[in-house]
Amino acid sequence: MPFLLFQDKNSSFIRQHNQSLSLWIILVIISLGVASCHEDTAKHNKKNKAIHTDPLSAESNPELLQKLIADFKSSSHNPSDSSKLALPEMVSFIYENNEGARFWSTAKKWNPLADSLFKMIERSEYYGLFKEDYHFNLLSHLKNSLQKNTTKHNDDAAWYKTDILLTDACLHLMKDLKYGRINPSQEDFKSDTASKFLTLSNEFIQLLNDQHLSQTFEKMEPSAAGYQQLKESLSFFLHNMNRELFTYVDYPYNKKDPKDSLTFILKIQKRLAESNCIKFSTQLPDSTQLDSAIRTFQQMKGITKDGKISKNLVKLLNNNDQERFRRIAITLDRYKQLPEKMPERYVWVNLPGFYLQLWDHDSILMKSNIICGSPATPTPLLTSSINNMVTYPTWTVPSSIISKQYLPKLKKNPNYLKKLGLKLLNNKGDLVEGNNIDWTKYNKSIPFKVMQASGDNNALGIFKFNFNNSFDVYLHDTNQRYLFKKTSRALSHGCVRVQDWEKLAFNLTKMDSAILNKGDSIKYNTDSIKRWITQKKHKSIQLKNEIPIYISYFGCEGKDGKVIFHEDIYDDDKLLREKYFRKNYNFIQ
Repeated sequence: MPFLLFQDKNSSFIRQHNQSLSLWIILVIISLGVASCHEDTAKHNKKNKAIHTDPLSAESNPELLQKLIADFKSSSHNPSDSSKLALPEMVSFIYENNEGARFWSTAKKWNPLADSLFKMIERSEYYGLFKEDYHFNLLSHLKNSLQKNTTKHNDDAAWYKTDILLTDACLHLMKDLKYGRINPSQEDFKSDTASKFLTLSNEFIQLLNDQHLSQTFEKMEPSAAGYQQLKESLSFFLHNMNRELFTYVDYPYNKKDPKDSLTFILKIQKRLAESNCIKFSTQLPDSTQLDSAIRTFQQMKGITKDGKISKNLVKLLNNNDQERFRRIAITLDRYKQLPEKMPERYVWVNLPGFYLQLWDHDSILMKSNIICGSPATPTPLLTSSINNMVTYPTWTVPSSIISKQYLPKLKKNPNYLKKLGLKLLNNKGDLVEGNNIDWTKYNKSIPFKVMQASGDNNALGIFKFNFNNSFDVYLHDTNQRYLFKKTSRALSHGCVRVQDWEKLAFNLTKMDSAILNKGDSIKYNTDSIKRWITQKKHKSIQLKNEIPIYISYFGCEGKDGKVIFHEDIYDDDKLLREKYFRKNYNFIQ
């Protein structure tokens, strides 16, 4: 028999979990067992023998195995310990359902699949992963020890320990390749009734049966073109990577906390010393020394020499290849948060890249520059569907703009809105004069709507694309088209301004008419839209077929075999780095 995750002879497992297994899981178990039993028995016996044979004893040693797993799971292990199992429940589950047999060694040596796995771990950075996360150093030590040390070579416990670590490393690799490390729900990998738990467990068993490691891992990865291009470009990056290690400087810090302030200054000093801008010292530098060191660093980077500590200075100090690799790793993981299969047609907005794309069957129909929200008013990340387009739209000013920008001015000048060409409306929709209102009564919100009529001077320009969302944002044209000339375009109040809005509108129109159901019709086309625009008419256009839209945050991408890095405009990559990628890795080979 081949390896099976669930076997009839393991009735104790079935009894223990009978209450928690749902009907569909039982059906899956039955189907797996039936399908497996119809395979060529001789072929599977041969393969099974190559894996199951235990050269150190006549039978497997489940008692020793369970003791070692319990030791691994012990709370006494330091969380940063390289021997700590990443997926202890799954590892235990896997061995329990294989009667405690070893997977990775035969005849007192690792089998070929184990060697392939070890090489995969060694090269895991080519997948945007860190080999230290998969017990690499400990496995290297055990491998050398088992090969060279006679005592260890015949040590049953050492072989089982190595086997457990290899199993955990394999499962952990599969998890990170398929699901990533961003926003992980550990509960998904703890329960034997959880979907992800069962998926990985069955994929692992299938790997042992097929003995095709590279194909299994490739199957785990996203098939998205952007992911594959970035992964291919990663090879060139790693080949040319400066592997010099630099101290990471956390910012901001708590200036009111003496300990935090001291730690920050010492890190700044150490980082400046690594760039030969100041001498290494465990003593705090005085203000003159620090000022001089910062100016020296600023001169090296070709920026204004002011000697001041700032957010931008810290960004420059942290801008090195080890941190760039982390941004690549984060971006590869972002692809794993997307649906396994994207829609046939969709709009893709990448905020750090300042661009929009319209996709149709794996091809980009058009691309446009965009302007997105400023760091103070960031554009939210969301998934929705464009259902409506508007020519010559009116603009209802968001309450955040009213409270932050308009209200303080209205308290000084009640007619300030009229000066801007804006209308003030009460809850009945009637016009209200600003000088008839006591603005001093209001601090944050006002019981009125502020609107701008449609026209060439409207803040939304002459076209708008609507999609349902709780943030009240949309795509639109702008009356400040000169801003598209800027390189960094995080400048709006949250909505996305589209430079080539006309191309987008016409392509969506053609797309909508091309995928109509039989008997359906639409009351607009590109000619009618052009006519309404020429006539400056306010028209609402309902799409028969809503087009999905993804507003995303991908900090880098692969292009022509090289990695292109975008500005981390909202510090989203920085926040993820500090939450999930804080561990210090050894980038030196």
